[in-house]
Amino acid sequence: MFIQTEPTPNPNALKFLPGRDVAPDGSREFLSIDQATASPLAEALFQLEDVTGVFFGGDHISVTRAGHGRDWSEMKPEILSVIMDHFVSGTPLMRDDGAVADDASEDSEIVAEIKSLLDSRIRPAVAQDGGDILFDAFDVESGVLRLRMRGACAGCPSSAMTLKAGVEQMMRHYVPEVTSVEQVL
Repeated sequence: MFIQTEPTPNPNALKFLPGRDVAPDGSREFLSIDQATASPLAEALFQLEDVTGVFFGGDHISVTRAGHGRDWSEMKPEILSVIMDHFVSGTPLMRDDGAVADDASEDSEIVAEIKSLLDSRIRPAVAQDGGDILFDAFDVESGVLRLRMRGACAGCPSSAMTLKAGVEQMMRHYVPEVTSVEQVL
């Protein structure tokens, strides 16, 4: 098994591409060892020194390290070993069914349009950088769209610029009701 790595715009996150599906049914993020107990792979990665976040995308795993921690050259071999051991063993990604809760509420036409634009144009681009972007809320009166960044994008120094220069401009162009975009932490 050959696992490729790619840098992300976030210097504290590295993207690992195992050459197979990782989370085809929806991305998952783990920000603590307690959350990671839902996944044998995430839990094993959190056992490594200086790992502070694990994100499973459709075809990749993003690992976030402590900003003051060890260098990637020290951490990378350990992470590669854990990922390889997991996939070679055939262990499932999640301990339970791994289903991501789906919002059963009906969306307004504007929210549906926003989510469609996120899914078709924005999320694929963000995924290339090892992260994800999720709809949080839209205030119809003010036009403020709130989005949640995950994975490598969550702590990235350029995420604010990505939201304002990229996402906000695109949203305002295609969905005129959107006046601004804010990140939910």
